[in-house]
Amino acid sequence: MNLAKRVLTKSKIFGEFTLRSGKKSQSYFDKYRFESDPVLLADIAAEMKEMVPGETEILAGLEMGGIPVATAISLRSGHHCAFIRKEAKSYGTCKYAEGADLGGKTVLLVEDVVSSGGAIIDAATKLRNDGIEIERALCVIDRETGGYEKLKENGIQLLSLFKQSELDAEEK
Repeated sequence: MNLAKRVLTKSKIFGEFTLRSGKKSQSYFDKYRFESDPVLLADIAAEMKEMVPGETEILAGLEMGGIPVATAISLRSGHHCAFIRKEAKSYGTCKYAEGADLGGKTVLLVEDVVSSGGAIIDAATKLRNDGIEIERALCVIDRETGGYEKLKENGIQLLSLFKQSELDAEEK
């Protein structure tokens, strides 16, 4: 079974679900199911490793789903990781970016699934405000719901392992 089909088979679940929009659905795509499967995540990371631009020095995983993906790619590629929180901690170091030092480095943001691109834009804004240049982001799935375009408007090129249309084609 190809990787796209494996991701879809593992993550698409059936039942009674209320979506973020409030609508009801008989199916749901649970991205944490592919992130929590060590064999599947390792295979995803192996493919994504090949997509990491050559100049990348640090993989920065976004809270929460981007963190296991960035870590898995790091294990395959040897790149150091950082972990980007939605909000800075209110205790200890009080940082929003943990792990590898990002100063003066070429950073690739890593996310699991991109819909609107908002989480990537928020992280990029924080990092840019701290003098860290962000030009690219890498995700497992681009849902093709405007995120790619919104990121482009914000000077970020989105690289994706899969597009939603590719996953949808696996169901047919």
